[in-house]
Amino acid sequence: MTSWDIQPQGVQGQLKVVGTHAEDLGKALNTMLADLQEAARAAGTAVPGSQATTLPSGQPVLTTYKPVGPVGPALLPQKATGPVAAALIEYATKRQTDVKAMADRVQAAVLGAAKATNAYVQGDLEAAGNAQSAARAVRLDALNDFGGTK
Repeated sequence: MTSWDIQPQGVQGQLKVVGTHAEDLGKALNTMLADLQEAARAAGTAVPGSQATTLPSGQPVLTTYKPVGPVGPALLPQKATGPVAAALIEYATKRQTDVKAMADRVQAAVLGAAKATNAYVQGDLEAAGNAQSAARAVRLDALNDFGGTK
């Protein structure tokens, strides 16, 4: 490769598009975790009727979904009241690492592209500054003596 041809405005536009998709992904993942929690709550228990574990307020043992950041970590409780709820929570727990890795990779890609583009722009500015300094240092009288016009 002999030269670079990066258009910072184009990169910025693409990063905005990726950022929008990343937000959508975060919302979808949080929705999935909330839906898993609701499914676990609705699955009930293997214990008949009034023997199911509830809090004094009548609420099930599962806690309320509260998103934290773009992808909420540990949104589901670790204790389930029935086999289906336990399976759903185990699934979510096992996938938590994958979900976090996905979010981390998207963030690293966006930040890496922005950092590389900024370095490219800074390099262009530095090169332009060096060229201007070199142009100022040229001795015009020497060029005239070398065959230039007076």
